[in-house]
Amino acid sequence: MDFETYDAFSAGVEPGGLRNKSEIKLLICFLLESLDKPLTKEQVFEIMLNNGLANYFDVSEALGELVESGKIRETVFEENEVLRIAEEVIGATKILESDIPKSVREKALHAAVVLQTKARRERENKIEVETLDNGYHVTFTISDKKDVLMRLTVYVADYSQVETVKRGFLDDPVGLYSGIITALTA
Repeated sequence: MDFETYDAFSAGVEPGGLRNKSEIKLLICFLLESLDKPLTKEQVFEIMLNNGLANYFDVSEALGELVESGKIRETVFEENEVLRIAEEVIGATKILESDIPKSVREKALHAAVVLQTKARRERENKIEVETLDNGYHVTFTISDKKDVLMRLTVYVADYSQVETVKRGFLDDPVGLYSGIITALTA
C-alpha cells in the first residue's frame, strides 16, 4: 500500500483527514475489525463524511474495491445488510493501523460507537408522533424484552420541538427513565 502520495479528493475533508485511498481503505478495515458489531455501508459513509475524515467519492471507491477484492464481505446481521472484514485481513489491519494517525482512528471509532449506540436506542425504544390541531403529542416507550417499563406522552407546539425532544430522548433514554423514577420516589 502506498501511503505517501495524495491520490484522493480533499473536498469535504477536514485538516488531518485522509487524502490517500490506501489510508481510507485501512481506516474502513480498522473500524470493522475494532467494533463488536458490524457497520452498514450507510454508517461507514456517515462516520467518514460527517467527521470530515474522507471525501464521499473516495469512500465509495474504497468500499467498492474492498468488497470486490473480498477483503470486506457483505452479510446480513439483525435484518440489515452489513459489512464484515474478511478473516485473512484481520492480522494485517492490526499491523498497519499505526499508519493512520491516532487522532483519526480515535475520532472514527468514537463516531462509530456513537452511531451504533444511537441505532440500538432507536431499535429498542419506540417514539410515536401524533398530529393534533394545535401541535403534537410525542409518546416515548421504554421496554425491556417483554415488558413496557415506561410510556410517556408530552405535548409540543411545533415540529422542530418534536425533533428536539426525540433527539433528547434518544441521547439518554435510561437517564430520562432514572430521573423520572428518582423524582417520583424522592
